[in-house]
Formats: sequence, C-alpha cells, structure tokens
Amino acid sequence: MSVRIRLARGGRKKIPHYRIVVMDSRNRRDGAYLEKIGIYDPRKQPAQIEVAEDRVMHWLRKGAIPSDTVRSLLSRQGIMLKHDLGKRNTSPERVEEALSKWKTGADSREARRSEKRGSKQKPKEIPAEPTPDEQAQGT
Repeated sequence: MSVRIRLARGGRKKIPHYRIVVMDSRNRRDGAYLEKIGIYDPRKQPAQIEVAEDRVMHWLRKGAIPSDTVRSLLSRQGIMLKHDLGKRNTSPERVEEALSKWKTGADSREARRSEKRGSKQKPKEIPAEPTPDEQAQGT
C-alpha cells in the first residue's frame, strides 16, 4: 500500500478550504483517509497553515510521500528540513542550529514578500494630461 500525504478539498464553490490528510494513493482526492494531520486555508492573507508536526514526522518516517503542494507547505514550516536532517542522523544540537538559521532566513524572505505585496497594492499615478500651453511648447 502506497501512502501519500496530500490535500483533500472542502468548502463551497470558489471558496476552497483544504485538509492535509494521509491516505492510500489509490483513493479519490476527497475519499477515505487514514488521518487528518492539518489544515490549509489559501484565502487568508497570509495563507493559514496548521500542521501537527509530530504526526507529519511520524508518517514521513514510515515512508509516506507528500504531494508536491504539501511538500512546499511543509517546507515553508521547516518540517521537511527537520525530516531530512533526521534521516541523515544529524545530532539534535546541529538540527536546532540549522532550524534557527533557516528560521532567520525565512523571516527575511517573508519580509521581502510582504514588502513586494505592499508595493503592488499601491495605485499607480496616472500622469495628468498636458495643458494647452504645455502642448504648444512641446511642438
């Protein structure tokens, strides 16, 4: 049995809300799942991601394969880094050091993203049409 960690959709039309679930890969997207391990709400700014880290690590250690989207969500939380370091038998001190270093980088990346979002939301200034005097001077 191939176990996957993936998203199961909920919510109404055009108002998505996802559960992060562990399920057999042969099941349908919204079919029966083994365990619900988190939620993902993309409509909030920033997107809301809540994950039971201990359960995710449990399933990853057992060989569950995350979907591409779930992998990126877990990477944003630092869980995939922690799992990778655990697979390499890294000492707990080194794991904590790497996670703190990752966290400072993630904070700076998030600050840059929010800065970009803020600059995109400002309305662009529309240049005023030249007055008849300015048109006469230009030609």
